[in-house]
Amino acid sequence: MAAPKSDKEATRDGAKKKREGTVDADAVVAAVAAAKEGLKECPECGSKCLICDYGKAEIFCEDCGLIIRENIVDLGPEWRAFDSEQKSKRARTGAPMTYRMHDKGLSTVVSSGSGLSPGEYKLKKWQQRTHVANTTERSFIFALSEIDRMASALRLPVNIREAASMLYRKAMKKRLIRGRSIEGITSALLYISCRQYGVPRTLEELRDVSRVGQKEISRAYRFLLRELDLKVSPASPVDFVPRFCSLLNLDGEIRSHAVEIIKKATEAELTNGRGPIGIAAAAIYIAAILSGEHRTQKEVSDVTGVTEVTIRNRYKELSEQLEIPELLEV
Repeated sequence: MAAPKSDKEATRDGAKKKREGTVDADAVVAAVAAAKEGLKECPECGSKCLICDYGKAEIFCEDCGLIIRENIVDLGPEWRAFDSEQKSKRARTGAPMTYRMHDKGLSTVVSSGSGLSPGEYKLKKWQQRTHVANTTERSFIFALSEIDRMASALRLPVNIREAASMLYRKAMKKRLIRGRSIEGITSALLYISCRQYGVPRTLEELRDVSRVGQKEISRAYRFLLRELDLKVSPASPVDFVPRFCSLLNLDGEIRSHAVEIIKKATEAELTNGRGPIGIAAAAIYIAAILSGEHRTQKEVSDVTGVTEVTIRNRYKELSEQLEIPELLEV
């Protein structure tokens, strides 16, 4: 007859079962949920791997299996949804707060439709009139719509739109907008946000979707960096490779090869004083040649926005300095 297990062995077995997947994955929320309960480490072994299992209403240590707290309260919704349609029907709250709207999405909106009664129509009309108080707010709404329009044209993610909208609010608080072009300021802020989040876009691309010229965007960019005390690191050629390869219909192997060429060029200090887009274009051009999926210099130039002369010059520098034998034989 086997001896009964000690408490410590039992808790270890429990932790093993939990690690093997006995606990429902949807019910287990890792360290973040445990931290919300005010717990940082296990009092038994000192481990910080705490698991919050709302299915069993307990918090336990993943390493030693000790149950630290029981009967915890689940602060989430009491209903379950298995698709987005069910979730939208069962949710009793509105959309989350967003900086992309001038009122952060917290104001009341009277729905429109053909079935409105005269009283409801009048209520909607007055709500629209009082929604925007003055010309400053109207300008603010226009600026946010410009950010959203340009970000949509450049296919930028939501987080960059939010960041650009937050920066515009900061510029408004410091009264940097008055007397300056709203289009220039919004274009510059979008350019800054792209650089900060590692999704760089060229000034030429931004100019194409903006309503002002490249010179105005550059001027606003320098002004905002100085006044808002923003730190923006120089763009890396590697950041441009995935997007350019995608536009040229090149596969992941060529993309990886181009990144390797850029890294070797950086180590050899060949990128110093060179434009990152020109380096990225030349690296992609070389990688495509080496992989047998040749792209012409004109095709690369059309996608990247740099001239064919620049691509040829960077191509010669990289092939000679990095001593790529396949290219030197050509």
